[in-house]
Amino acid sequence: MKEPSNSKPWRPFTSNCCTTENQTILRNFSKCKPSRSDYSKNIAPLPSFRRLSFSDLSRSSSTRINEDLALSFGSDLFDFQLSELRAITQNFSSNFLLGEGGFGTVHKGYFDDNFRQGLKAQPVAVKLLDIEGLQGHREWLAEVIFLGQLRHPNLVKLIGYCCEDEERLLVYEFMPRGSLENHLFRRLTSLPWATRIKIAIGAAKGLSFLHGAEKPVIYRDFKTSNVLLDSDFTAKLSDFGLAKMGPEGSKSHVTTRVMGTYGYAAPEYISTGHLTTKSDVYSFGVVLLELLTGRRATDKTRPKTEQNIVDWTKPYLSSSRRLRYIMDPRLAGQYSVKGAKEIAHLALQCISLHPKDRPRMAMIVETLESLEQFKDMAVTSGHWPISSKSTKNVSSNNKVKARAISVNQKKQAPVKSIKT
Repeated sequence: MKEPSNSKPWRPFTSNCCTTENQTILRNFSKCKPSRSDYSKNIAPLPSFRRLSFSDLSRSSSTRINEDLALSFGSDLFDFQLSELRAITQNFSSNFLLGEGGFGTVHKGYFDDNFRQGLKAQPVAVKLLDIEGLQGHREWLAEVIFLGQLRHPNLVKLIGYCCEDEERLLVYEFMPRGSLENHLFRRLTSLPWATRIKIAIGAAKGLSFLHGAEKPVIYRDFKTSNVLLDSDFTAKLSDFGLAKMGPEGSKSHVTTRVMGTYGYAAPEYISTGHLTTKSDVYSFGVVLLELLTGRRATDKTRPKTEQNIVDWTKPYLSSSRRLRYIMDPRLAGQYSVKGAKEIAHLALQCISLHPKDRPRMAMIVETLESLEQFKDMAVTSGHWPISSKSTKNVSSNNKVKARAISVNQKKQAPVKSIKT
């Protein structure tokens, strides 16, 4: 499998009208279709806004873009001025920095009661995108379109946006607990078992909502860093820059350039570019494994047979006796034996090499919700602690299996433009 390059890939995006039962999710933006001359053969089409085309993405187009977005969203989203967002973040001060990455930076800000009429006093997260020409604009526009109209308790709320000259910013509700990634891998204290179940349920509900639309939305970049947590550890999906509308008519999939994050992307998507909702299910299965083990999807600091979480865990998932040897040691046995067994079985279904064998997100939600009742803690039922001798025996028995899986993985087509 080819290693991802350090260059930041562009992210194609298209939009269509999408409805669920008695509720419009995405309005129809197809009143005006850009001409063929607006596209190069290497660029996917932008969402078909009434007046937006590639020529609108120049420095002089920000006013027209804002006008069109205002007509499309009305009072659902606030159109902020750059000076306003500079003010609430003290000119994007490092003291207010919440995070940064290839996308740009995120800063904390605060709106008081007098900031805007109809806008309540609240802390917010302001994402300042690192725009690299056309593709950076696409990511910004994709987020505005999806999060501007998708409303669900398990999706982060987009409050507004800023499009001023070449600057592109997004303003979200502030999520005080940060990301699931930080809690699993960067904190000294461990997430309790019950909290992990709650987070898994919330994230599953978010994906189920996207997939359950008449014209499904494929999230395409489900991972721990994109699962944000509020003060009560309610999980909310963020970052819709890679989201795609599902297949239309009789089509079974969307064919697109391979994008996503190394370790989370479904193998059939990597090898063929065929994208379905089951691609998201595979990614969800990887995150379930991270919740079980406390390990990252990929970790090159570990022994070779343990660097990929799917390859490493598979030999353990089908046996409740072996499962305890890969459970997150920081849980110290404070987890449900039955619950862990059910999650392992569910994860194994999600990461199946055959997309049709993976469960639907609605079923996953039901399964996870049924686990909240289990109270059989491993520490009180003889499953914890684990002797080092037993660990070595199980590890050696699974080396051959892990090596076989690794060989099969190498036969897959190389990853194109995928993030680390």
